[in-house]
Order: sequence, then structure tokens, then C-alpha cells
Amino acid sequence: MSYISEIRKKIGHDVVIMPCACAIIADDNGRVLLQKRADDGRWGYHGGAIEVDETVEDALKRELFEEIGITPVDCTLFGVYSGPGLHHIYPNGDVCSCIDIVYLCKSYEGEIRFCDGEVTEVKWFSEKELLDNLSDSCRAPLRDYFRALRNNH
Repeated sequence: MSYISEIRKKIGHDVVIMPCACAIIADDNGRVLLQKRADDGRWGYHGGAIEVDETVEDALKRELFEEIGITPVDCTLFGVYSGPGLHHIYPNGDVCSCIDIVYLCKSYEGEIRFCDGEVTEVKWFSEKELLDNLSDSCRAPLRDYFRALRNNH
């Protein structure tokens, strides 16, 4: 049972501050691999809550493997995001104020597959192809990623 699940038993749907390990997975053309969530149908990057005594890097590896069956390689810290844009209410009513520790991953091992029922689809997106149906928490990091990409070219 996860730490967040245990906390939820005690506090119900009340807000939880939740540190998360997340990844922007990018290809050589600058596109990003996004996942469509099963719970709300919105698109976003990959990752999730860090468990008790788990390193951020181990949480990132675990989450990517659980969600889409891959192991990240060549990851660097991209940024830490928090604040009102990362306040999230899940379809079941759980409320979180997330702190996303976002890594940029330029390669991975394994074949993409949907492992845990959280993901219904994955797709590569260029900046121009990004959807309106994007999770709010992913907007600022993806904006910053594409801005940095443009500035480096």
C-alpha cells in the first residue's frame, strides 16, 4: 500500500502536499512523449508520488516502469514546479497540492506498454501539436521545455 493511500485512509479527500517525480521524455526532434490518463482523459507527462524513504530518481524509474513499461536513461533535472497551477482535484475527489520535480529524459530502455491501468494512450507531440486537453500541472514545465528548445536552436 502506498504512503498516499495510507494518508487518505486518515484524512479522506482533504488536501495533501504531494512531492512527485516526473519526466519530460524528449526525442531527437524535440518532440515530447505524453500519456493520456485513464482517470480524467487528459494528456500529461509521466510520473507520480514519491514514497517514504524513496529517492526522487528511484521514484522516477518506478513510476515510468509502472505506467508505461520503460526505464529512463540519460535524465537531468529540468526544474521544480509548485503553486496554484499544480493544485489538483482527482475525479474521486482527492485533493493534492503537488510539487513536481521534473527531469528531462532523452532516452529510455524497454518497449512502451500500458502497465497499471493509469494510461490509455501515449503519443509524441511537437509544440504545435500540443492539445488543449493538457493537464494543468504540465503546462508550465512543457512551456519551459519548448522555450528552452527554441532558444537553443
